[in-house]
Amino acid sequence: MKNLFGRMLQLVALMVAGVTGLPAAYLPPGTPDTIALLALPPETGSAEAKADLENTFVIHSAATPAELALAKDENKLTIFHFAPAIGAWFVPGKFPKTEALFKTVEAESKAATDGAKKVYQRPRPYHLEPARFPHSVEHEDPTHYSYPSGHSTRGTVFALLLAELFPDRREAILAKGREAGWLRVLGGVHYPTDVYAGRVLGQELARDFLHSPQFQADLAAAKAELAAAAK
Repeated sequence: MKNLFGRMLQLVALMVAGVTGLPAAYLPPGTPDTIALLALPPETGSAEAKADLENTFVIHSAATPAELALAKDENKLTIFHFAPAIGAWFVPGKFPKTEALFKTVEAESKAATDGAKKVYQRPRPYHLEPARFPHSVEHEDPTHYSYPSGHSTRGTVFALLLAELFPDRREAILAKGREAGWLRVLGGVHYPTDVYAGRVLGQELARDFLHSPQFQADLAAAKAELAAAAK
C-alpha cells in the first residue's frame, strides 16, 4: 500500500511539473525528485502533527518584535538579505550577471517546492488555528501550502551558492541561510518540519545546480563580475 501511495504521489508530482510551463535553464525535468527525496509530512490531525503545531505556537509566541520585523522583511527573500554576511556593498542594481543567475536559481527552486506543496497540501499553522497566530507575518489563502518551506529551501540554496562566490565568508553566509528558514517558524508561517525539509531539498538543489555546465558557466561570469567590482 505504501509503495502504491508513493507511486501515486510521484505521478501527481510529474503532472504538476508538466503544467508549470517553466523553461529550465539549469536543471533537467524532474530534477530533483522531491517526492522520492523528502519524507511525508506529519498527517493532519495526527499526534505528530499536533506536536509540530504546538512547537510552532510556542516558538512563535516567544518571538521578539525585532525577530517578527525581520521575518516580515524577508517575506520576499532575495540574495541581498545576505548582505550582512557579505558586505554592505552587496546591493541590488550593481551586479546584473549575478542577479540574473540567482533569478533563474530562484525560479527553478520555487518550481521544485511548489510542485511538492501541491502534492502534500499541508495547511499552514495560521490556517489550522488562526486565533493562535494573530501576529503571523504572512496571511495567504488556504491553497498557499506549507510543506516544504520555500524560504528554507531557497535560503539554503542561496547560501550554498553564494558561498561558492564568497568562500571566505562561507560560515556567515550559511548561518544566514539557516536563519532565513527559521524566521518562518518565528513568524508563525511554517512548522519546524517544513523548515527541515526545505534544508534537505535546498542542499540537493544546490548539488544539482553545481553539476550543471550552464550554471557553472554563468557562475564563472558572476565571479568575474564580482571580482571586477572589488577592484
